[in-house]
Amino acid sequence: MHPSIHARATPDKIAYRMAGSGECVTYRQLDEASNRFAHLLRAHGLAPGDHIALMLENHPRFFELCWGAQRAGIVYTPISSRLTAAEAGYILEDSGAKLFVTSYALRDVAAELRASTPGVGARLMVDGGIDGYDSLERTLDRFPTRPVADETAGSEMLYSSGTTGRPKGVLRGVSSPAIDAPTPIAELCSRLFGFDEHAAYLSPAPLYHAAPLSFCMTVMRLGGTAIVMERFDAAEFLRLVQVHGVTHTQLVPTMLVRLLRLPPEERARYDLSSLKWAIHAAAPCPIPVKEQMLDWWGPIVWEYYAGTEGAGMTVVDPASWLAHKGSVGRAVLGRLKICGPDAEELPPGEVGGVYFADGRPFAYHNDPQKTAGAHNAKGWATLGDIGYVDEEGYLYLTDRKAYTIISGGINIYPQECENLLAMHPSVHDVAVFGVPNDEFGEEVKAVVQPHDMRDAGPALEAELIAFCRQQLSPIKCPRSIDFETQLPREPTGKLQKRLLRERYWAGRGGNTPRRT
Repeated sequence: MHPSIHARATPDKIAYRMAGSGECVTYRQLDEASNRFAHLLRAHGLAPGDHIALMLENHPRFFELCWGAQRAGIVYTPISSRLTAAEAGYILEDSGAKLFVTSYALRDVAAELRASTPGVGARLMVDGGIDGYDSLERTLDRFPTRPVADETAGSEMLYSSGTTGRPKGVLRGVSSPAIDAPTPIAELCSRLFGFDEHAAYLSPAPLYHAAPLSFCMTVMRLGGTAIVMERFDAAEFLRLVQVHGVTHTQLVPTMLVRLLRLPPEERARYDLSSLKWAIHAAAPCPIPVKEQMLDWWGPIVWEYYAGTEGAGMTVVDPASWLAHKGSVGRAVLGRLKICGPDAEELPPGEVGGVYFADGRPFAYHNDPQKTAGAHNAKGWATLGDIGYVDEEGYLYLTDRKAYTIISGGINIYPQECENLLAMHPSVHDVAVFGVPNDEFGEEVKAVVQPHDMRDAGPALEAELIAFCRQQLSPIKCPRSIDFETQLPREPTGKLQKRLLRERYWAGRGGNTPRRT
């Protein structure tokens, strides 16, 4: 279960290819490049347990960096390439990254980070260079292709934010120091989804997200081939399935919607018969969308519920979903528990907090309070969602993480935007939450109580949106702003977002997110 094994057995087999450029990397090339990077890390004084960060678009060098860190015992943090310098800088500083790798395509952000993150000791850039960044390619050429003498398993630490707005690193550690030891996700993918050396896995999502990264690396652990789209395009996705004989893929519901919106003649143009497993997760999938996908692709559409924390996982196969529409399945990792406010376990049909017992341990980096808050008195872990199970143990989610907006499969945490808007001189009070969007599921909405209602209108709306975009990545910013003379607050001062949100979700039926 490691690319180094396949580099010895099938050195010329393609480990991954970039869908757009067509660039292919064999297992031998991946093994040699990852070894070079492991030596580079040691040359910079990084020892097992140290942290690095990567901020790249979907790039051919992405995996050699991850595998190099993995076989050097390093904790590596992929950072979204869509973040502003301030947002990325926070993660760099919080993670304690001693080395940072980025790309020339992100040079403007990289230049800002050079001045704002003095704790980073070494900086490297692919495809070019700017002041303060060494060329990764030229630097790697100085190092050998053999493994480092002290190989030991490292792991990823991805950042997952909470309702407080500031992202936190999810640190899960490794189950064994052996670099080729089986991982829970590899064993599950092999057992449930048929991943093996024959898998051709099409990845249409950004690699800095947990699922695309872990699934692609799992394919390489097992000796298959990953095909990585630089960016998602519905028609191109179908073409790639046909051209490369894709057997597995993973999508988010927004992608399914875009596929279904293709003209019938476009959808019928491609031979999709090689596709055996189409897996979706990351956001709620409307029942009609899933029904249409099953009608089109047949009984190959699977769904799972899990989180970056890895505390537990449920899975539902196509036949079971048709018999339990709306369910996200039964537990395959950890034991599923529905709990009341005092950690008491609730019977089937009763709504409560969704917990997993006996799952994989995790902690939030630098935040013991948040770590403790994700566990109840019995030690069971939660992702913050609520729901219920039926008599057969199938989980139904009736809510998502408090206040979290999920747009196109991406989590957006509104507190950060709220805090920013509250600082604007024209804003007296503000609430930010998700409202319906037919393509993305949800979009960001702000409701503002201005200091003077005479200022309310399109001009102030445009000013506030621009104000947000100056300091946050666009996806976190409101797409529209409404104005109210008074926001609903309890006598204690607690904002009753539910009362505002329900106005926008009225009439959406079962897709209405009912949050407490």
